[in-house]
This record gives sequence, structure tokens and C-alpha cells, in this order.
Amino acid sequence: MKAFVAAKVGTAEHLGLIKTVREEIAKIPGMVNVFTVFGRYDLIVEVEVKSLSELARLIDDKIRAITGVVATETFISYEIE
Repeated sequence: MKAFVAAKVGTAEHLGLIKTVREEIAKIPGMVNVFTVFGRYDLIVEVEVKSLSELARLIDDKIRAITGVVATETFISYEIE
């Protein structure tokens, strides 16, 4: 299962914090790519997991647990046949 997680990072030392959060997210197993973006969110994370429950644990226990992450929004990918 492929998903994209958008993450908003807090404002304390904003640019340095984004880099730190990006590096921490990249270390998590299942992360495919981490992109720094302009807009409402600061990072877009491409994720590969085996199940919806694994995705939920990854977001709740790993990504949201990183200091500086203040909000996430998840987009689950699917294929049209």
C-alpha cells in the first residue's frame, strides 16, 4: 500500500527545524521519499506499508512523535484499472 503523508512543522527556528524533522522521518522504515514543499504543509512523505493498521501505527507512533511535527494529513494511493 502506498500513501503520502503531509506534515506541518512548528515555527521555532523554522528552516532548521524542517531539516531536522525531514532527517528524522527519512530514518523511519517504510519511508520511500521525503520532499520539502511550499504551501500549507512543509513536508510530503511517500510511504510504503503492508496494511492500513501499519500505516496508522507509523503515523501515530513515529511521524507524529517527532518533535516539531504539529499536524499531518494522509493521502492513500490507489490504482484505477
